[in-house]
Amino acid sequence: MKKALFAGSFDPFTNGHLDILKQASEMFDEVIVAVAYNSEKKGFLPVKKRLGLIIKSVSGLENVSVDSYEGLTVEYAKKNGVNILVRGIRNSADFEYEQQIAGVNKTLAPEIVTVYFTPSPENMLISSTMVREVYKAGGNILNFIPHDFDI
Repeated sequence: MKKALFAGSFDPFTNGHLDILKQASEMFDEVIVAVAYNSEKKGFLPVKKRLGLIIKSVSGLENVSVDSYEGLTVEYAKKNGVNILVRGIRNSADFEYEQQIAGVNKTLAPEIVTVYFTPSPENMLISSTMVREVYKAGGNILNFIPHDFDI
């Protein structure tokens, strides 16, 4: 059984995240979406709200579960029997950043591999940061987030 972990802050969960998750759910037997949080930092949305929004967004994906954690992603993965990390890459800057994280994770947990997915063209430019900025400026974010939730 191939079990994967798609971890991130997901603040907020976007159509780009959902796109990556759908691809991963087709490739792996089970995918855990895990909201990483730091109790020292205040996010845009509280973790409980993020979890609720993700649960609504993935309701049709039978092999996807949702959780949250604090600490190292690789430690969460090991604790949950996961040896595949799912990451999304939209551009070369993402790739550079994700390669650094994958390298650190490989040093900490050599048995865990990182697999990269790219979103579809219509979701390529969506980021949580962009969604937060549009929202804070009073703009309409419905084209960037799953339509079934309200921030």
